[in-house]
Amino acid sequence: MCTSLYMHRSMAHQGVKFNPVISWAMRFWLWFFTGMSTREWVAVHRKHHAHCETEEDPHSPVIHGWAQILFFGVNYYRKAYRDPATMERFTKGCPNDVIERKLFMPHKVWGILILLAVDIALFGFITGPLVWGGQVLWVPFWAAGVVNGLGHTIGYRNYKVRDASRNLIPLGLLLSGEELHNNHHKFPSSARFSMRWFEFDMGWWYIQALRLIGLAKVKVVQSGAADFKERARLAKEAAIDRVIHAAVAPKIASAAVDA
Repeated sequence: MCTSLYMHRSMAHQGVKFNPVISWAMRFWLWFFTGMSTREWVAVHRKHHAHCETEEDPHSPVIHGWAQILFFGVNYYRKAYRDPATMERFTKGCPNDVIERKLFMPHKVWGILILLAVDIALFGFITGPLVWGGQVLWVPFWAAGVVNGLGHTIGYRNYKVRDASRNLIPLGLLLSGEELHNNHHKFPSSARFSMRWFEFDMGWWYIQALRLIGLAKVKVVQSGAADFKERARLAKEAAIDRVIHAAVAPKIASAAVDA
């Protein structure tokens, strides 16, 4: 949820702005559980949108293959953020305060090592490392692997966009709404990913809850309803044309034979 709400919807695309206390809490949580830096993640994601499905895309399954991104997606992230040009170009608006420069960036591994110590203290020397492994691998596999890999390979599409993005499933429960990947690529800045009545974006409901108590401000929210109405209108007109053609064609053929 922190990855989806803070890094993705807020920092990368500026679709929602959170209260500084909430933002800092999510930054710390991500450092503690994943060792991720906001600046690095945002830079790679913005570059992905800028160069989607091209050789410049940091993690395109169209270029590298879905299996490579699914299982080794985190390696593609590391390669991308180690490029100074990427960091220079795509980090505008990212936090660059003292804690980012002195702790989160230079000491990314500290958080997950402290987490390991906590897990061992809570669960013991055998179970603790197993719990820790599940915690630190969750985001790299599901976010860097499943969303970026399978999210451009399988699923359904609401929109024809210039990339291979797909909605994995209509219920964004497991990945906080990131399952609705095609919707996101159509409207990257929208704080809400669900577009159709049967789609559910859990992240959007978190945002709504935070907004209700004054801790979040939605800046961009877009709807694809007009697109669906237009598509339905065109489909209706095409169906009418087919009916007319089916009724008229035999008469035309008969007249041609008589002539």
